[in-house]
Amino acid sequence: MDTKLLTVEVRFEQDVVLARGQSRQIASLLGFDLQAQTRIATAVSEISRNAFQYAGGGRVEFRVELSALKIKISDRGKGIANIEAILAGRYTSTTGMGLGIIGAKRLMDKFTIESAVGETTVLLTKYLPKQTNITPSVLNKIAQELAQKSPENLYQEVQQQNQELLRIMEELRQKSHELVQINSELEDTNRGVVALYAELDERAETWQKASETKTRFLSNMSHEFRTPLNAILSLSQLLLDRLDGQLNSEQEKQVTFIRKSAQSLAEVVNDLLDIAKVEAGKVTIRPNEFDISDLFNALKGILRPIIAQSSLNLVFAETQALPALYTDEGKVSQILRNLISNAIKFTPHGEVQVSAELGENRTVVFTVADTGIGMAPNDLELIFEEFVQIEHPLQNQFKGTGLGLPLCRQLAQLLGGSISVTSVLDVGSTFTVTLPCVYGETVVTQQTPVKILIIDDEEISRYLLQGLFGSRGYTLIEAINGSQGVFKAILEQPQVIFLDLQMPDLSGFEVLEQLKANPTTKHIPVIINTSKQLEEKELNRLINANAVTILSKDLTHPITKAMLSEALQKAGINFTF
Repeated sequence: MDTKLLTVEVRFEQDVVLARGQSRQIASLLGFDLQAQTRIATAVSEISRNAFQYAGGGRVEFRVELSALKIKISDRGKGIANIEAILAGRYTSTTGMGLGIIGAKRLMDKFTIESAVGETTVLLTKYLPKQTNITPSVLNKIAQELAQKSPENLYQEVQQQNQELLRIMEELRQKSHELVQINSELEDTNRGVVALYAELDERAETWQKASETKTRFLSNMSHEFRTPLNAILSLSQLLLDRLDGQLNSEQEKQVTFIRKSAQSLAEVVNDLLDIAKVEAGKVTIRPNEFDISDLFNALKGILRPIIAQSSLNLVFAETQALPALYTDEGKVSQILRNLISNAIKFTPHGEVQVSAELGENRTVVFTVADTGIGMAPNDLELIFEEFVQIEHPLQNQFKGTGLGLPLCRQLAQLLGGSISVTSVLDVGSTFTVTLPCVYGETVVTQQTPVKILIIDDEEISRYLLQGLFGSRGYTLIEAINGSQGVFKAILEQPQVIFLDLQMPDLSGFEVLEQLKANPTTKHIPVIINTSKQLEEKELNRLINANAVTILSKDLTHPITKAMLSEALQKAGINFTF
């Protein structure tokens, strides 16, 4: 659909006023509201006045093309020499040249200008209102009406323009009043935010002190427990060795129970002490060169008594083709020993397989796989939290404190690596430990490359996240609205999604619900990144949809940084500020 409506020749200054009036009249006939009519008329007036003032005259052509009003204003002047600087807002003129061009550009949906010596053409575009049903026959009728209608009285046009100016001034006055109210509300909000941050800082400091107190307590009490425990173990062994005489069967059973209880308590104390050391930053890494085959042989010897009491097969894979490692052998052994012991405990029948292979980026990947009771998907992250144990009938047979796996993860991170788990309930579990072959070398996370999807309609928010992650080698994927975000999540399968809540088409709540309802995306961790003040109902809605965490868009605050690092760790991405 391309229909020419009217052409106005600009030869005299009065023709500028005439072009403005015709612009408003055409806009009205096409269904534009009063504000849009004023915008269109003002833009045409400014460009027409430029044509008259700097080129001695010109032509204004009105036409409808592809559901848009297009206005072409051309002249035969000497051209505009500084057009690029004018459009960029860098040009300053004592005559005011350029201000009309910039103003007209802001008033229209599209603005293009071409200028050379002898010809300048400006094309103004304003999209027709959605509710307007313009057909070719209607446009032809409008064109005929405009051609037959005599020009409006110029005095009336000036009066109309003055009325528009008065209306705009009143609107500006009201907006100024509203702005004062908004500024007042923002000041109150800012004071509340400052108070909130102060409270958060105070709580963070309190939490830090509590954590340090806990660490000191665990460290001190663990040392205090060790002395009597070692005495109990030594004395009970003396009795079992009959160094001070024979024991009857009942006495031997009692002393054996005492020794086993002391050994269990000693293991708990050792774990507590190790965790306390890690949290206090007092763990010393002592790297040395060793072969994985020697490590596996040592583990076979240590675990032989446990295997002898079960009907399981403990299988260690061949490792002759693997290079020697340079890291802390004792801590690697401690991690694997803990994982294998757990696998043996919770595997009633079948086997436990231990293997090692070279990974990417100079890493070695240890795997401990069992055919045991397995775990539900919701429990996979819980097992790495301190003092957490999963409810299961087998758990009652093996009392523990839930400290082993958290310690394994912390030790793996100290060595520069990571630990992860996959599991199927009633089928089995597989724990994977990824470590650098040489201690001190950076391990790139096993998800290579890491894809991060950012769903946010605000360009500055996407830009800030790009700056945060782009320099670390991650692949950043952007979506500017919710619908596009859902599509890209299905297509790209990112490792984590950052999701804004306030977007024009689909809200973040709706996007999250769609992602979690889709089998191909429901497993992707979603981090809510929003400046919205959430109500309790909205917060519960996010929690029920399994959002990983909810972050403020102020990523510079220490609390937000800590929450972001923790959320990315949960998503399987090793990230620190």
